[in-house]
Amino acid sequence: MKQYVIGIDFGTLSGRAVLADPATGEILESSVYHYKNGVIDRFLPGASTPLEADTALQDPDDYLDVLKFTVPWLLEKTGISPAQIAGVGVDFTASSPLPCHADGTPLCKDPQWRHNPHAWVKLWKHHSAQPEADEINRLGRQRGEFFIENYGGKYSSEWFFSKLLQVLHDAPDLYRACDRWIEAGDWIVWKLTGHEVRSQCFAGYKGMWVNAYGDGWAFPHPDFFLGLSPGLVDLYDRKLSMKLHPLGTVAGHLCHEAAHLTGLREGTPVAVGVIDAHAAVPACGVGGPGKMVMIMGTSTCNMLLTDSYRPVEGICGAVHNGILPGCWGYEAGQSAAGDMLGWFVENGVPESFAQKARAQGLDLHSALTRDASALRPGQSGLLALDWWNGNRSTLVDAGLTGCLFGLKLSTSPPEIYRALVEATAFGQHRIFDAFESSGIPINEVYACGGLTQNRWLMQAYADILGRPIFTAATEHATALGSAIHAAVACGLHRDFPAAIDAMSSLNPDPFIPDFHRHARYAEIYREYSVLYDLLGRHQLPTLGQLRRLSE
Repeated sequence: MKQYVIGIDFGTLSGRAVLADPATGEILESSVYHYKNGVIDRFLPGASTPLEADTALQDPDDYLDVLKFTVPWLLEKTGISPAQIAGVGVDFTASSPLPCHADGTPLCKDPQWRHNPHAWVKLWKHHSAQPEADEINRLGRQRGEFFIENYGGKYSSEWFFSKLLQVLHDAPDLYRACDRWIEAGDWIVWKLTGHEVRSQCFAGYKGMWVNAYGDGWAFPHPDFFLGLSPGLVDLYDRKLSMKLHPLGTVAGHLCHEAAHLTGLREGTPVAVGVIDAHAAVPACGVGGPGKMVMIMGTSTCNMLLTDSYRPVEGICGAVHNGILPGCWGYEAGQSAAGDMLGWFVENGVPESFAQKARAQGLDLHSALTRDASALRPGQSGLLALDWWNGNRSTLVDAGLTGCLFGLKLSTSPPEIYRALVEATAFGQHRIFDAFESSGIPINEVYACGGLTQNRWLMQAYADILGRPIFTAATEHATALGSAIHAAVACGLHRDFPAAIDAMSSLNPDPFIPDFHRHARYAEIYREYSVLYDLLGRHQLPTLGQLRRLSE
């Protein structure tokens, strides 16, 4: 009987599932479910009290609806029986943790806590835990905690313990009622299998689980957390599971409730959960050192494999076996990429331009791309800093805000659009520079995600970076990566290299840089770097003061 695997990718605005052939990687069918409540950043569902600034929450019921609607649809459309599904893999945005009762029920489903925002999933781009991140970094440096180096010099407000500490500070009664503080990616595996299984991937990149100077992988000593707050005295005993599981292994088997929800067979193997960007690496055909993968969507994540560990400024973590077995996996990234372009389309384009685009049968992104691509590098005189959602790498400062320089009365929407695209590529340039200045070479560049569908944007990236860029052949690379994890975990492939060889594929023609444009962009990038250091690294107080005034 022919066997297949399912990969499920839980993103920022939607979840998608693919049904793939493990022999070839062919995606027989895909399905996307857009979250009903999406990103909760203004009001809780059914509430009228405004949420505080920099809040970004989600409803875990949206994740269950992904399972409910996408997986049965895949089976129906393909005619493949549940008995033919050999395994399921899942990936998730991170860090997106939530508080639960001991049975896995989210506190936001408890009537006692439903109207408290701290009872909901704190999405990765929830940034109001910056004061807690600052506390963690101060104490971590004071104690010489290794996670400070391992996370490129700073622990982020986006991550697991910053958000937990915010709950303790702002809602201590809710914190005490929480039996488990868990990544949503581990929580969905819990819902699928009926028992709690935590992934080394989530813990290593977001939860301070580090190789402490060769003493073995561990969380910080309890004294560190007691130094943050006496309220964390029960952290290890009650809130966390100390048992972590490696990637490419079976977390458990589909429980009765999950089988009923998905239409799959009870007992189907479920792989250990993986961070969404990490899952995309094998789908791009990357299985060895020196290859950078850019996962380009609402934000951009950078994944790089190396043979050995070196400290790198502003990374989001370095974990041995954290992306693929046998390699050190580095993560870095930008907090906004497609989100910036979406913001401009929604808020910055005049109706006259929109009417003209509609008359030509174009959506706004297509019309802006067409006109922006006709400009020469530097022609508009504009330069932007890509901090619309803070800076993840290399400055690790969620409080930074975006800047646009060189505006004139004659500045047009396509010129601004082009400047924003170029800014995201310049931000990537800084990330590449950080790795190579630390002695870690980047020999090849790969990309996947929604932004890769814009050919002009990808050419601009190649021109700015001065490197060829290979792109994944599927628009669902992350979900395919989860399917690859499922294929390895359930034994359809002996290891990741075999699965990558069989299931990954790339578009035949990479984007090749034009070196005349690259030379021009190098001049602009120098100016970008001056502003980047002045406003970000040297902490010129203007942006911070403006932010304080706004609050």
